[in-house]
Amino acid sequence: METIQGKKSFDINLNEFTLRHKNYNRLILDLGTGDGKFAFHYAQTFPNHFVIGLDSCRENLHEYSRAKLNNLLFIIANAQSLPYELHGLISHIHINFPWGSLLQSLLSGDANLFCGLEKISSPHALINLYLNAGALNEQGWTLLKGVEQIQVNLRRAGWQIDNLKEINIQTLKKFPSTWSKRLAYGRDPRAISLSGCK
Repeated sequence: METIQGKKSFDINLNEFTLRHKNYNRLILDLGTGDGKFAFHYAQTFPNHFVIGLDSCRENLHEYSRAKLNNLLFIIANAQSLPYELHGLISHIHINFPWGSLLQSLLSGDANLFCGLEKISSPHALINLYLNAGALNEQGWTLLKGVEQIQVNLRRAGWQIDNLKEINIQTLKKFPSTWSKRLAYGRDPRAISLSGCK
């Protein structure tokens, strides 16, 4: 499994990964972590949780992956091919303002993504998604229709999505991610959050 710290990447095997997370009571995955700010903030806020930021684009991760936090790890991988080392371990999945191939997979019900989420999830895992209008419009969806489609796909994959709410500009400004702040000051700051459990 490829991990990154600063500009250096290195592989760790299953044993090494187990040693890293074995003393933590929850494993959190920030899927499509972008520059890693949300994962970094979460790891600082919850030192008893082991936080994984996962993204396929290593260049964006150089800054936050330098952090010397024992409970934080950044992994380079595709959302549609999640590392087997994560299987059955993740207690909470965060997907914050996805775009590109990750958003396409959520909208299309991509079996590779949804089977991967199933495999990595521990029993009764939680999931949180934040979806924004601009990214959905780029995919040809309105905000409400896009959210509805993703909700349907999650339910088909066995997730109980029972909490949906609109996100206002003030919440976007306070949300600990680089992208949410850009959205808050952008042309179309509309966003909706979905959450539920396995």
